Amino acid sequence: MERKEFLRTLGTGAAFALTFSCLHGCSSDSADDLDKNPVPSEVDFTINLNSDEASKLVKIGGFILVKSKQALKYTDIVVAKNLEGNYVAASQICSHEQNDQVRFVADKGGIFSCSVHGSEFDQTGIPINDITNNPLKIFKTKLSENILRIFE
Repeated sequence: MERKEFLRTLGTGAAFALTFSCLHGCSSDSADDLDKNPVPSEVDFTINLNSDEASKLVKIGGFILVKSKQALKYTDIVVAKNLEGNYVAASQICSHEQNDQVRFVADKGGIFSCSVHGSEFDQTGIPINDITNNPLKIFKTKLSENILRIFE
């Protein structure tokens, strides 16, 4: 059977189904996926380190997840007390595929890690494995007595 004859027997429905699935499978992340978990921006908030919510930050290697509403949008930030006793803050939104699963991992020397695909970042946001080349967004921190400010 010739190729033209074979394709004619498939019909347009089958050809469309094959073409659509191939195109969809080869496409990059859709805009909808990227909008699900936008990277936090315009971040500027404080945490009272004496509060119950911040109790995990007393311990070296401890971290908390902060979801606060700012400027009509939510910020998803992981705040940690690193192995040197300093406070660090990063986006919970992974730069690989925008999953909100970035956490601080003290057991690996104090890195940020995403549990979805295994992306790992140092405390400056630089990727330390080959999962992604995109840096993780890091925020500034400033401690004044018992108030920790997280900002850009």
